[in-house]
Parts: sequence; structure tokens; C-alpha cells
Amino acid sequence: MHLEADKKIVNKSPEEVFEFLINIKNFETLMPENIDKFEVLDEDTFKFALSGMPEIILRLKEKHPYEKVVLGAASDKLPFTLTADIVPLDKEKTEVALSFSGEFNAMMAMMIKGPISKFMDTLSSNMDKIGQ
Repeated sequence: MHLEADKKIVNKSPEEVFEFLINIKNFETLMPENIDKFEVLDEDTFKFALSGMPEIILRLKEKHPYEKVVLGAASDKLPFTLTADIVPLDKEKTEVALSFSGEFNAMMAMMIKGPISKFMDTLSSNMDKIGQ
């Protein structure tokens, strides 16, 4: 399953966006309002739960300076990645494109597609909060 959120233009440099996204504690800022839990487990890992959803543990998997940040599931039970592609538009303007990829059976994919799409749209919308 592959999902993409609408691209978001952020009034920050690609360097600022990248540095914000590799500091995993900053993801709390991007989370939806219905977050029940957010806990940093170590410098590369955090756990969160949204209302009505199970806890998810995400780990920073890849960092490509000023171009891409990849987070992945800490568990192999439900393997997926959340990728932020960082595209410079000019010195102080950056486009961020979020995508989600995962291997799920048809039933699971059907159940999670809506909540995951909504979650990614919220993360994308909240990119305005970078550097605030």
C-alpha cells in the first residue's frame, strides 16, 4: 500500500526542515490534536497513540541531508515507512512531500487506509509549525 499526502510548502530553508525532522521529539509538534500519547524512547525512536488506534513505535531509519528523512516501524509485524522528501524551492522556501508505504493484507489495508491518510494530511498541514 502506498499513500501520499498533499505536498506542503514551508517558509524555511531545506536545512531547517531537515534538522527539524531528524530531531524526533519535534514530531510531537506535528501530531494531530487527538493524540493520546507521545513518548521519546531514545534519540531515534518515539512511541505515539491516537484516539481509537493502537500505539505505534517509529524509528528514524534513514537521513539524507537536506533531501529525505525516512521513519519506519520499529516492529517487523507491520512493516511500513513514512518518508519526507525535502525539495528546495528557494533559499527560504521548501516543499515537503510525505509518503507512506507498507506491506499489508487486503483487509488490514482497507481498515487503515482512511486513518493513515488523515494522519498524514495532519502531519503535512502542521509542517507550518517548523521552527516556531
